[in-house]
Amino acid sequence: MNKLDALKQMTTVVADTGDFETIRRFTPQDATTNPSLLLNAAQQAQYRELVDDAIAHGQRTGAGQESQLDAAMDKLAVNFGQRIAETVPGYVSTEADACLSFDTEGTIRKAHGLLELYSLAGVDTSRILIKIAATWEGIQAARQLEKQGIKCNLTLLFGFNQAIACAEAGVFLVSPFVGRILDWYKASTGKEYTAEEDPGVVSVRRIYRYYKSNGYPTIVMGASFRNTGEIEALSGCDRLTISPTLLEKLAADEGELIRQLDPSQASDDERISLPEAAFRWQLNQDAMATDKLSDGIRKFHADYLSLRQLLRQSI
Repeated sequence: MNKLDALKQMTTVVADTGDFETIRRFTPQDATTNPSLLLNAAQQAQYRELVDDAIAHGQRTGAGQESQLDAAMDKLAVNFGQRIAETVPGYVSTEADACLSFDTEGTIRKAHGLLELYSLAGVDTSRILIKIAATWEGIQAARQLEKQGIKCNLTLLFGFNQAIACAEAGVFLVSPFVGRILDWYKASTGKEYTAEEDPGVVSVRRIYRYYKSNGYPTIVMGASFRNTGEIEALSGCDRLTISPTLLEKLAADEGELIRQLDPSQASDDERISLPEAAFRWQLNQDAMATDKLSDGIRKFHADYLSLRQLLRQSI
């Protein structure tokens, strides 16, 4: 048994890609996308029909060019999500625009708009997770959406306080970014880390144990890996979303994989309640989380704008 097959026995494996052929090859349970992945996929010739369909939808729907682009961008995300939903048996995550990261009501409207498009496409919307940046405003949007029966995936999660607030809000799933945490610490300290010392691994383990010991049902899905050592160090986590390159490496490795995380593991953290002021203060005091959250929002928005420009040329 290779390590990918072994991992699937203890963790739900999620493909971190917009490439359907890759998803079929590795047979993950779920799949996630983001603006960066969609930008890459939309430039590939085999997906041109999905782009053309989104553009046609925008031209039918919008009154002016910007309105047409808004509609086309949403339809493109749903087109890819629909095809992915035909490929995996589980959940598909579709991201709300990064520019809405500090707009609670705008995020809620975007979620409803995306789900309406999925419904019109014949997709079971209970399988769609709305990806939202784990800002205070994003978490409050998720709180309301979850109460309406809409499942959310809170992304760009770097700090423990973000994880606490997400659990309190009843969020379905959180995506702590392992590799980006490691990137920040390596740049700040100049130090190389083993998998056991990796600050991203340590962060996810703490969140996992806090949730399990305090009875939170929120799913922990480690994301943004830099190497297979990080993945192996988190084996047993609820879910792990993994890039095609690292899926390939795991599938080629016939070595033993030992489970590292188990629901019976307890943490020393008592259940914590975080009002808005405490959340914002703790985030401010965590330089890594503050830097990486802001940087992640900016990068996702930059790729969103690049994708929008790609569609603009056709419209």
